[in-house]
Amino acid sequence: MKILSIESSCDETAAAVIEDGRKIISSVIATQVDEHKLYGGVVPEIASRRHCESINGVVSEALERADMRLSELDALAVTYAPGLIGALLVGVNFAKGLSLSTGLPLIPVHHLRSHIAANYLAYAELEPPFLCLVVSGGHSHIVEVKNYTDMKVLGRTRDDAAGEAFDKAARTMGMPYPGGIHLDKAAEYGNEEGYKLPQPKVSGSEYDFSFSGLKTAVINLIHNAKQKGEEINVNDLSASFRKAVVDSLINNFIRAAENAGCDKLVLAGGVSANSLLRRRASKEAKKRGWKCFYPPLELCGDNAAMVGAQAYYEYIAGNIADMTLNAAATKSIESAFDDV
Repeated sequence: MKILSIESSCDETAAAVIEDGRKIISSVIATQVDEHKLYGGVVPEIASRRHCESINGVVSEALERADMRLSELDALAVTYAPGLIGALLVGVNFAKGLSLSTGLPLIPVHHLRSHIAANYLAYAELEPPFLCLVVSGGHSHIVEVKNYTDMKVLGRTRDDAAGEAFDKAARTMGMPYPGGIHLDKAAEYGNEEGYKLPQPKVSGSEYDFSFSGLKTAVINLIHNAKQKGEEINVNDLSASFRKAVVDSLINNFIRAAENAGCDKLVLAGGVSANSLLRRRASKEAKKRGWKCFYPPLELCGDNAAMVGAQAYYEYIAGNIADMTLNAAATKSIESAFDDV
């Protein structure tokens, strides 16, 4: 089954052609990073406008690279939630137009489910059930993946997401957007014991996260040092901050896996590209004789290939949309198709 998929939830306009949820036939991404870098983060209005300008060309290029016509496809898929509402609407309405004009079935895909599915494109042997740590700029979840379309959230952030905390800490250190990547690189040259930082915990919720206090502690540390004329060792602070975030993520993730009796760990989302997170997850899994999976770097960020991968399983489950499909800025991964 060949699916043309579209992703426009944030600042990447992407399209791909995916076969049977596991094979990438083509994948195209038009990024807006350089433009948003001027503002230190994504500007929603600019993102929406750029999606409008790019989406037709991106979809056309994906079909051209696949050497296929619309008539050779079996279905269309699009990210409809969660994300920036204006950005999502561009992709959803474009996909609805294609579906209406071609008669192809339209598959709505939840953004976080598609991040998990990025791993299906890299590992033919990976099948549910497993436990997944989904970490990105806007989300930090521990998800029990019971099957391809049945998922349960065991833990989540109570405030900032891990990716957001990385980006804001990096920005305060003077690093360019997207800051998390630059902080990770700087941390590789630093001493992770160089600065004493708080270890965030959520009372009464052993699997939940909280990163706002940790982020604030770093920002205050930097501001206080500047006021006193003291030098900050950026590499050491990056390493210390990265360790504090990863410790929180991994400790909760491993505890949840042990309590759930799960021996298969999966990382997903933009922060799954973080080098320490990948090393720690692999180490903890190996220590216990578990398996650990994480997507290749090119599939960690937003892309349409992962949308097409998840769409295949949503189609099998009968999750098809009609022309009333709308975008949603927020949507639970558990009830992804309620009211769709």
